[in-house]
Amino acid sequence: MTQTLLKNGNVFDPGRGTMLERHDVLIDGDRIVRISATPIEAPGAKQVDVSGKTVMPGLIDCHVHVLASNANLGLNAGMPAVLTAIRALPILEAMLKRGFTTVRDAGGADWALAQAIAIGLVSGPRIFPSGKALSQTGGHGDFRERSDHLEPCSCAFRVGAIARVVDGVDAVRLAAREEIQKGATQIKIMASGGVASPVDPIANTQYSEDEIRAIVAEAEAAQTYVMAHAYTGRAIARAVRCGVRTIEHGNLVDREAADIMRQHGAFVVPTLVTYDALARDGARLGMPPESIAKVEKVRQAGRDSLRIYADAGVPMGFGSDLLGEMHADQSQEFRIRAELIGNLEAIRSATSIAAAILQRDGELGTVTEGAMADLIVVDGNPLTDISVLADGDAHITLVIQGGRLQ
Repeated sequence: MTQTLLKNGNVFDPGRGTMLERHDVLIDGDRIVRISATPIEAPGAKQVDVSGKTVMPGLIDCHVHVLASNANLGLNAGMPAVLTAIRALPILEAMLKRGFTTVRDAGGADWALAQAIAIGLVSGPRIFPSGKALSQTGGHGDFRERSDHLEPCSCAFRVGAIARVVDGVDAVRLAAREEIQKGATQIKIMASGGVASPVDPIANTQYSEDEIRAIVAEAEAAQTYVMAHAYTGRAIARAVRCGVRTIEHGNLVDREAADIMRQHGAFVVPTLVTYDALARDGARLGMPPESIAKVEKVRQAGRDSLRIYADAGVPMGFGSDLLGEMHADQSQEFRIRAELIGNLEAIRSATSIAAAILQRDGELGTVTEGAMADLIVVDGNPLTDISVLADGDAHITLVIQGGRLQ
């Protein structure tokens, strides 16, 4: 197998919070096989001198939409399939260059795109796809405008659509099974109103509890879990009580809902950077006025929510949720979080905590012997200067994904 030896770097493992100065890291195939304070002898290995630089885990973004090359999701859903896929390629490549070796797609990307990356046909982060998110009629995944006649939703077969509209216990059971059969690694549901959709107020709850429980049961039967778009404390508590494992966004949480999350072992994936980007660029990039009007309702609340989650002990994963040209702001999420919860916790959200969300503890998001060789080498110390990560690829000198130098 191909070996790579990283020589004399400062090895940072966020989960343990340790920085090991002047260590060698030996990679064999797709795994880290040795980390040593004394020089490693590996004559056949490709040697890379990383003296003075930080070797750390590849980053994980737990909430992306890699097929959303258009800021208006309704328009995105109407694009031809081939164009939708091709427009995603530079988005994927840029994410990898920014150090994101793994992403969890929250609606849109499928098994086929994940496979294209896995076999090296396409350059990009490893994808944990959700397939199509599940939305009730009139929910966050229903982008039909108000009318006196409701046309059938064609979203289930459009490549650019992030969701499919499905109602009723039996129907959602079948939809969950179909997404799993097609290769979804987890199921995404819309459990409250949202910003990007045109007709559902943010405070609405979506799906009946019976429907949510049915979806959760199908996911658990397939040895996976449900992630839920939810904003308010009411929607969050309701979803978590029904068995949802990760809450997406969660800007309008209250302490009661956060305590319920902690009691049930749930995670949250805030996506703060997207609201800054939408406020700045959303209208210019084609977001409908109804959506722009919702942004300020949740923007500051999202920042406030991090303290609520931290005080309640709810683990927070890293998410960006950007659309169209705004994908370029992905790394800025680090800067926002570092200001609110500190550098180490911001980094953990995209490494050890994110790996736990993906159910890949000890394999991803860590620099330990036996772990997957997903690593980045950065010029600087992110514990003392978050711009090392927040400035995109400016300070990233090497990306290694599954043992392969990118």
